[in-house]
Amino acid sequence: MTVTPTYIPLATTTLGSTATSVTFGSIPATYRDLILVINPIDSTSGTGDFINLRFNGDTGSNYSRVAMIGNGSAASSTTRTDNGIDLEINGTHHFHQIQIMDYSASDKHKTALIRLNLPELRVYAMASRWANTAAITSLSCSSAAASFTIGSTFSLYGIH
Repeated sequence: MTVTPTYIPLATTTLGSTATSVTFGSIPATYRDLILVINPIDSTSGTGDFINLRFNGDTGSNYSRVAMIGNGSAASSTTRTDNGIDLEINGTHHFHQIQIMDYSASDKHKTALIRLNLPELRVYAMASRWANTAAITSLSCSSAAASFTIGSTFSLYGIH
């Protein structure tokens, strides 16, 4: 018998006013993976900004990543260690999907696969690691330089 993964909606926030951050707290430990889907609108209107994604309020330099970037005519890659996972935004609607594997396990570091689509600029594929064995019970998305504007959406799903 094959089991098909099922996305279970846990929470969705659609901003009715500007905000500098969105937090999902009290995440139940009853799923295998989490999927975070973000469609942000950034108030910098085209100048570029970053969403800083953090787990359990951890602001230490415990996040590392490797990214592949392409813009249609060139490709590049980058590695980085930081105090959160930076996700680029650029003024208009974009699509970000973050899959966090084994988020409730307490015997391993947490890993995430991330896809960012900035159609007028570039696309990203990233693998990230949070160097902590704690189960993820909350995650926050904050705008590094500006704020998220009305209509930005943030949706969290659990996967069996």
